[in-house]
Amino acid sequence: MTEMPQNIAGVSPDVTSFFDPDSFTITHIVKDPASSSCVVIDPVLDLDIRSGKTSTLSADKVLAHIQENDLKVEYIMETHIHADHLTAANYIKEKVGGKVAVGKHVGEVQETWDNIFNYKEGMKTDISMFDVLLDDGESFQIGGLVGHVMYTPGHTSVDVTYVIGDAAFIGDTMFMPDYGTARTDFPGGNARTLYRSVQRILALPDEMRVFMCHDYGTAERKEFIWETTIAGAKKNVMIDGLSEDEFVALREGKDANLAAPKLLYPSLQVNIRSGDLPPAEDNGQAYLKIPVKPAAQTA
Repeated sequence: MTEMPQNIAGVSPDVTSFFDPDSFTITHIVKDPASSSCVVIDPVLDLDIRSGKTSTLSADKVLAHIQENDLKVEYIMETHIHADHLTAANYIKEKVGGKVAVGKHVGEVQETWDNIFNYKEGMKTDISMFDVLLDDGESFQIGGLVGHVMYTPGHTSVDVTYVIGDAAFIGDTMFMPDYGTARTDFPGGNARTLYRSVQRILALPDEMRVFMCHDYGTAERKEFIWETTIAGAKKNVMIDGLSEDEFVALREGKDANLAAPKLLYPSLQVNIRSGDLPPAEDNGQAYLKIPVKPAAQTA
C-alpha cells in the first residue's frame, strides 16, 4: 500500500457535519478554507421501510447548507458501500453537481450483490455507475486543498479513508474510542485485514482530526459524538493493548452474535447503483428484493 505524504496535516479544512438519527449516520461537508470548493462525504437518502417510500429530508439539510453558503461541490464521496442506509449521492449530484467517487474495488461488491440478488441482464450493475474510482495513494483536488486516498478494507473490500489536510474521514473502519470497530462479517469483510487497516490509520499524526461515519452512543455516553484525534483513536476499546490475533478473536466473536442491519438488503441494492433505485419493471414500478431462506435452512 502507498504511504501518505509527510506534509498531509498542513491545512485545516472546514468541516460541517449532519447527524441522521434514524441510521446514526454522519454526513460531512469538507470545505477548502481558501475557496468555495467542498466535498460531501456519505450523504443519506431516507427510506421508510414499512411504506417503501424514500425521502430526501436528510439530504436536503446538506443541500441547504451548500446553497446558503454558495459552495461548489467537487465530489460526493463514499467511504464504502453502506449496508445500513441508502446513499443520496446521485440526488446531491443532480441538485448541485459534483462527481460521485468511491474506492476502485466497488466492482467486487457489485458483482457479489448482483449474484446474491440474482440480477439478470439489464439489472446488473457496473463500475460506470460511479464517476470516479479512487485507488490507494491517489490524490484529489478541493479548490486549493489536496486530499489523499488510503485503502482501508476489512469492514468490506471497498473501504477507503479520505485524508484531507489535518482531517481523516474513516468511514466505518472505527467508531468512537469507547465503542469499538466495524463488524467484519459482510461479504468481503475480514477481521485480520481490518486490524491492519486500523494500524495504518493510527500511523497518521497524533494531532490529526478523525471523523466517523456513525455514532451510536454507549450506556455511559448518551450524547452522539463523531470526532476525535488519532491519539484518541489509539485508545479504542477494541484496539488498545490487543495483538492482531487477540483482536481477530474478539471481533469474530462479536460478529457471530450480530443481527443483520435493518436496511441491509434495501441499502445494498441502491448503493451499488450510486443511489439510484433498480430499474423499473414492466409495470413501471421499481422493487427492492429480500432473499428469503426456507425455515429448514435457518434452523
